[in-house]
Amino acid sequence: MSILVTGGTGTIGSQVVQLLAKRSADVRAFVRNPDKASFPPGVRVAKGDLMNVDSVRVALAETRTLFLLNAVTPDELTQALIALNVAREAGVERIVYFSVIHADRYADVPHFAGKYAAERMIRETGLPATILRPSYFMQNDAGLKEAIAGAGVYPMPIGGKGLAMVDGRDIAEIAALELLRRDQSASPLPQQSIDIVGPDILTGTSVAAIWSEALGRTVVYAGDDTGAFERAVREHAPDWMAYDMKVMADRFQTDGMLPAEGDVARLVGMLGRPLRRYRDFAAEAAERWRS
Repeated sequence: MSILVTGGTGTIGSQVVQLLAKRSADVRAFVRNPDKASFPPGVRVAKGDLMNVDSVRVALAETRTLFLLNAVTPDELTQALIALNVAREAGVERIVYFSVIHADRYADVPHFAGKYAAERMIRETGLPATILRPSYFMQNDAGLKEAIAGAGVYPMPIGGKGLAMVDGRDIAEIAALELLRRDQSASPLPQQSIDIVGPDILTGTSVAAIWSEALGRTVVYAGDDTGAFERAVREHAPDWMAYDMKVMADRFQTDGMLPAEGDVARLVGMLGRPLRRYRDFAAEAAERWRS
């Protein structure tokens, strides 16, 4: 019986697969198109789609431990509930579900609300699961080269309350460690939630200052106009996603995305090292952009 990783070709899922493979775990990646997937030696592929119930049933029939990561799509909640229900039917008792921090508070943000509904299903049905709740990914900013390095503007309207941004590599490593902990346990473990945060509280202004230092040129914060942000996102993403991102940014500005006391220490204890900082991420990105 194996660890099944959904979203295995995505930013986080691909890293989780690699980390599990390095630790000699029996890993399968659940993918739509195996011909386009590339994984480390020993990783098997399960072909399927989370909206295709039969393919989910086939994949979970050989699964001991499930990593469930759903992409942000209009049918994200349906995908999650199908996978979780079929896992319960198949007797899978080791689950790690990938949610988002403050899913319970950001009730008006579509993809947050969807993840919270899946969390509620996990809790109310008693599934033995860890709910991972990461903050805003630093890597979300890796695709902003044109704005940051080109125009000298940090365009994300994250406001001044502060976000505890987290490096995707730390998220993936914590996910892999939690999957192995559950998979290797002699019996199913109790439910728990883990908020995954970064070590620094970042605002629009402070992030712009970090980029100024990393690039050796002035980068300014574009400001808090989430309507303009929505219009910009619509140029390269569907309308529904642009609006989802706009409402999320509104909540960044009113609520922030702050850790609870002890969150950082808990994560450092799990990893056995300090959490990666946004300053280091920006320096690495700036070096790539120069080359």
